[in-house]
Amino acid sequence: MSTRIAVVDDEPDIIHLLTIHLNKAGFEVESFLNGSSLLKFLSRSTPDLVLLDLMLPDLDGFEVCRIMKNDTKYSSIPIIMLTAKGEEHDKVTGLNLGADDYLTKPFSPKELIARVKAVLRRTTTSHPKQETLFIDNISINQERFEVIIDKKPVTLTPVEFKILLLLGQNQGKVFSRERILDHLWGNEKTVIDRTVDVHIKNLRDKLGPAGNLIKNIRGVGYKLQI
Repeated sequence: MSTRIAVVDDEPDIIHLLTIHLNKAGFEVESFLNGSSLLKFLSRSTPDLVLLDLMLPDLDGFEVCRIMKNDTKYSSIPIIMLTAKGEEHDKVTGLNLGADDYLTKPFSPKELIARVKAVLRRTTTSHPKQETLFIDNISINQERFEVIIDKKPVTLTPVEFKILLLLGQNQGKVFSRERILDHLWGNEKTVIDRTVDVHIKNLRDKLGPAGNLIKNIRGVGYKLQI
């Protein structure tokens, strides 16, 4: 079965160009001119990746990304944001909402295909098939994007969830800030290299007493250990 890419952009010429290059690379393409039509499509079908423009006529790309990453039915679908904006703030906002990568227009078709393949590799190899991970009194369900502690659900941001899952799947293993950023955002990690500590602090706070399982190894990084 072909890997299916959903392309969302309000410019038909760009959709046409992206479709040509994605098809040449062996991908199947579903195209949409606005965010609402993408969300309707997601209610009945699941693409392998979404290329999402920020400047859309109805819901902007940030809002679409927020909706997807906060809904357990769509949260596991990787997103690459496309935009003419190149400001660091826009990149940080998109990545913190849970986007997996970010491309600023204009970009070369070769770079686009390389980024798509890299994100697909990261998202398919970094998550084992085990649906629910149990750590002490914490259960992490990666299919439903759900964390439960002592039978009570805990609401995490997409970034917090990914950090917890990474540390939980590798209990006792120390991850440097650089490795955590690389796992989360690949090529965009230099944009936000000072925010790991903030995400870890917020994650610990939300986990309550269980947050003490996340250890800070001074000068090295973080690990999760019972």
